[in-house]
Amino acid sequence: MGLGDKFKHAAEKAAGKGKETAGEATGNESLKAQGKTDQSKANLKQAAEKIKDAFKKH
Repeated sequence: MGLGDKFKHAAEKAAGKGKETAGEATGNESLKAQGKTDQSKANLKQAAEKIKDAFKKH
């Protein structure tokens, strides 16, 4: 995984956490759910990149 991709996915995850926290603070369930979804997407992207890296090494 490229360093740029790592930062991009980490930023997406952080943004999702921010949305989730803001949703919790304001009682906005939609924003909270959207934040959790964004975090999940970032985690899946990170996992996919790790798998691709593993295959490149072998």
